[in-house]
Amino acid sequence: MLIINRHIRLADNEVQITPIRAQGPGGQNVNKVASAVHLRFDIAASSLPDALKQKLLSRPDQRVSKDGIFIIKAGEYRSQDKNRRAALERLAQFIRQTTQTRKTRIATKPSRNARQKRLDSKTQRGRTKALRGKVHE
Repeated sequence: MLIINRHIRLADNEVQITPIRAQGPGGQNVNKVASAVHLRFDIAASSLPDALKQKLLSRPDQRVSKDGIFIIKAGEYRSQDKNRRAALERLAQFIRQTTQTRKTRIATKPSRNARQKRLDSKTQRGRTKALRGKVHE
C-alpha cells in the first residue's frame, strides 16, 4: 500500500512495476542484472477521487501518456529495491503536488505613511537635482 497523504492511499495492484536492465556504465553487472524499474500507473482506472484524476490528467507533464498512464523509469541506484522505492516516491510526489492548493494572494496597498515618505524622497531628490544647474548671478 502506497500512502500519499492522510486521505489518499493506493493499493499495490494499482501500480505495475517491471524490472528492466539499467543503462550507462557499470561493467558486466549492467548487462546481466535488471536493476532499474519501469513504473506504470493508470490514472483513469485508479481508486483516486474523480476530481483528482482530472487534475492529474490535465497537468502538462511528459510522464503522462495520451492514454492517461503515468510512466516512470528509475535506474539511478544499483539496487532494484532502492529503484523501486524511488519510483514509488516520485509517483507519490507527483500526486501530492497536484493535491496542494496554492494560497490565494491578498492584494495590499502601501500605507499612508509609506506613500508620504515616497513623495517626500521624490521632492528631496528633485531639489538636489535642481541645485546642479548653472549658477545665475
